[in-house]
Amino acid sequence: QSQLVESGGGLVEPGGSLRLSCTASGFTLDDYAIAWFRQAPGKEREGVSCINNSGSNTKYTDSMKGRFTISRDNAKNTVYLQIHNLKFEDTAVYSCAADARRDSCSYDLNQDSYYYSMDYWGKGTLVSVSS
Repeated sequence: QSQLVESGGGLVEPGGSLRLSCTASGFTLDDYAIAWFRQAPGKEREGVSCINNSGSNTKYTDSMKGRFTISRDNAKNTVYLQIHNLKFEDTAVYSCAADARRDSCSYDLNQDSYYYSMDYWGKGTLVSVSS
């Protein structure tokens, strides 16, 4: 069974850091670009970042630039999202999705059409920022 599983979420104080993981099973992740999304309670889903299949190209939505770093280790079939200087407003469910299109990261990550065009979706991991 092909699936994506996110991990690494949890409760963290403001100013802290977390590294989220998105691990694939049942398929080879290096054939896919990976995008991270987040959805806070009562809010719309937001695109966070995208990385192409080789890791040579990354993209961040404007509001995510500076504190978020996406990377991948294809040998481990895993993509990471490092978040620094966490803020209360970062509280959300963070999920990843895989896209076989080579130009995936050229799309608008906030468009519903982009999200629903993905090939695989994870269920998400909860990040809670609280003092």
